[in-house]
Amino acid sequence: MTPTLTPLMMKTGVLILLLILVYTGVATHDGATWLMEVTPVIIVIPLLLLTQRRYPLTPLLYILIFFHAIILIVGGMYTYAKVPIGFDVQAWFGLSRNPYDKLGHFFQGLVPALAAREILLRGQIIRGKKMLAFIVCCIALAISATYELIEWWAALAMGQGADDFLGTQGDPWDTQSDMFCALLGALTTVLILAGWHTRQLLHYRLLTPVKD
Repeated sequence: MTPTLTPLMMKTGVLILLLILVYTGVATHDGATWLMEVTPVIIVIPLLLLTQRRYPLTPLLYILIFFHAIILIVGGMYTYAKVPIGFDVQAWFGLSRNPYDKLGHFFQGLVPALAAREILLRGQIIRGKKMLAFIVCCIALAISATYELIEWWAALAMGQGADDFLGTQGDPWDTQSDMFCALLGALTTVLILAGWHTRQLLHYRLLTPVKD
């Protein structure tokens, strides 16, 4: 199967992420929180490299994974509640909290939903458009819920030391709003990006056209 991105493009993207990882790892004031936040990136980068030829993804998915990784890394460097651009947005819109973490959770729904959609379509596991959209959203919410459970376990294990990792900023409904943002991300995938995504799957011959 022909890769959808050239080796040079893949290597360039990985190099950029590695440089950002190194810089933020050195510059962060809380190494433990940084490591917990960037662990998904550290796992996914080698996985994408290993599967590029055997199971290439669409360029759209690769690009969104790239930006999601940057969001995670920056959040790990400052902690989500203290990302500078988040304070700017808070001031612009008169918000009561730094909203940067909500961007992260939006992508936490957007990217897994797109990945799930790609896997399900290519494997011809689900063919009906409505059922596909439903299952994709369910998978994204399940991943979001699992992450919230991990945050809960971290809070139990670390006590007050988990505050930076949790980033609740005193919001008692933080868990629910995080999952709502993930749902919005998943809905963006199935309602806005689905057509573009399907065209890329067909263009790169990753999907055989089938009738619903």
